Amino acid sequence: NVALIQIEFCVDLFLCFCFQAPAYHLILEGILILWIIRLLFSKTYKLQERSDLTPKEKEELIEEWQPEPLVPPVPKDHPALNYNIVSGPPTHIITVNGKECINFASFNFLGLLDNEKVKSAAQASLKKYGVGTCGPRGFYGTFDVHLELEERLAKFMRTEEAIIYSYGFATIASAIPAYSKRGDIVFVDEAACFAIQKGLQASRSNIKLFKHNDMADLEQLLKEQETEDQKNPRKARVTRRFIVVEGLYMNTGDVCPLPELIKLKYKYKVRIFLEESLSFGVLGEHGRGITEHFGINIDDIDLISANMENSLASIGGFCCGRSFIIDHQRLSGQGYCFSASLPPLLAAAAIEALNIMEDNPDIFQTLRAKCERIHKALQGISGLKVVGESFSPALHLQLEESCGSRENDVKLLKRIVDYCMDSGIALTQARYLEKEEKCLPPPRTRTGQICFELDCCFGFLFTQIIRKSVLQCRVTSDIKVLPLMALKPN
Repeated sequence: NVALIQIEFCVDLFLCFCFQAPAYHLILEGILILWIIRLLFSKTYKLQERSDLTPKEKEELIEEWQPEPLVPPVPKDHPALNYNIVSGPPTHIITVNGKECINFASFNFLGLLDNEKVKSAAQASLKKYGVGTCGPRGFYGTFDVHLELEERLAKFMRTEEAIIYSYGFATIASAIPAYSKRGDIVFVDEAACFAIQKGLQASRSNIKLFKHNDMADLEQLLKEQETEDQKNPRKARVTRRFIVVEGLYMNTGDVCPLPELIKLKYKYKVRIFLEESLSFGVLGEHGRGITEHFGINIDDIDLISANMENSLASIGGFCCGRSFIIDHQRLSGQGYCFSASLPPLLAAAAIEALNIMEDNPDIFQTLRAKCERIHKALQGISGLKVVGESFSPALHLQLEESCGSRENDVKLLKRIVDYCMDSGIALTQARYLEKEEKCLPPPRTRTGQICFELDCCFGFLFTQIIRKSVLQCRVTSDIKVLPLMALKPN
């Protein structure tokens, strides 16, 4: 009886709610109930009638079928199919395809890759620690040489702390997304290197490009952002703003106007990330980079990043700055957390390279003086334009006038490089992932300087480039070079 009373009470309560509920609510619930019933009792799929093919039809389909190629077609002049084999130590004289050449292609700026002290330090570390660590830094991949290198880098750069990565490209590409997230705003120079571009892509932030080294254009963007922030103060309070630049630009060889950037930083309250892979170990009285070059307090820069593959005769990269900024990367830097740590022998080599840099500060002046002499010599070539600062160890040679298309310009520069190679001068042609670059630089030939006294070779390099360029002035079957390309020394 009690159960019946409870059931009657529930039914009455349900009917009461039904009469009180809106009509559209009851209709919607009824439709949902019917849909559930249909799902419970209907079949999950419909059986489709099949018609078996006859043997003749099968044979016709087999004959008509054409398999897709596993890889897309590759032109015969693709760089991957036409590579040079470099053998021997990476000094000022290298062996390319069995022929000795003067090395103007290496980014071994200070010439430490073949330094006996550096090699001895690496060999001693190899005997002590073995080849690799087999683990990331946060797990079991941290050795005492890693901690020593970080301490030495922080001391050399005069910052509170430093962190090292096992791959130079991944350094800035990991540092940017460690701080800049979705919704944040990054102002970046349009000539930024590919590693910076990948870091920006990984951050998923709002990217605003400004013209190369154009502080007026950058300030205009900052003013527009300031106006937008005033419209929505609540959003502005949680939006971070960054400026990402290079000290010495990889794609142009230009130096960034850092003093003007510092003024804009404090005026518009933004953070500055500085990539110094080319300027570290090159600029400044002691090789500390662009901050020392301009005499700027390094604390004015929020984060400095550089690779150790140009001046430190090693592999990997590092970031330095205040402790709270660097410590954040130990848990948020993707390349730090999820990559095997730097092999100890490479860390030991970098430490010894730092020792040499500290003990021989004159090496930086020697390098810059050599760069200026080469820059001056290359200025005398009509038809070729030297791009970059005179003290930059990475100079770019660009055609003054195009041959009509980018493809033809690339072919002409390739011929210049090949001719110089045949004549005993090793140069490289700057190559880019054209579909990936945000702002594709024009075709160029890139030269790298090594800190050796090679005055007797400067004129040789100069004349060989002229000879090659003169040959390219002739009209060929696939490239018509303009008469202005009749290159003659001034």
